Amino acid sequence: MTQETPTPSRREQILQALALMLEEDSGKRITVAALARQVGVSEAALYRHFPSKARMFEGLIEFIEASLFERISRILDQEPLAVPRCGQVLTLLLGFAEKNPGLSRLLGGDALTGETARLRLRIHQLFERLETQLKQILREAELREGRRPSLPVSAAANLLLAQAEGRISQYVRSDFRRRPTEHWDDQWTLLSAQLLRETPQLARA
Repeated sequence: MTQETPTPSRREQILQALALMLEEDSGKRITVAALARQVGVSEAALYRHFPSKARMFEGLIEFIEASLFERISRILDQEPLAVPRCGQVLTLLLGFAEKNPGLSRLLGGDALTGETARLRLRIHQLFERLETQLKQILREAELREGRRPSLPVSAAANLLLAQAEGRISQYVRSDFRRRPTEHWDDQWTLLSAQLLRETPQLARA
């Protein structure tokens, strides 16, 4: 007996339709009327599930946050070394953007042009949280492995995240033709080789 795939709730259908419109209507401002047509319901029906379009966007941002940080927690549980941890976190972010083109437009920020400032703040906070996680990994490297970043921790974490953000921006700007993971393995090999150095041992008295 085969297991049936659960039917998505109306709320999930709305968010899926919004993500699809972000992917298909690249560069266009999405209206509630157009979203209602995409879902096949009235505008009033949309508002029964979300009080505003901003809340619909927030629903997608919450999905991004939950998806990324749940998987990051698993990476931290399973991988003890700092360089592989950083690499896996960045690869996760790039892979998530690549598999979800519509959501990559949210990550890149261009889909929020003309929307409420609160949404842009949420995306800013998401990336701040990612950068904080990278800082923590790099700080722990000295305690766990006797190695520290070649740059100050804040600068090193910012450099790593900027690489990922730039690749996501290229993906959006190319209308999803230039994949974020393209050449990433080779580039990470170069970056990671210079990321940490051995901590000098204190001279013995």
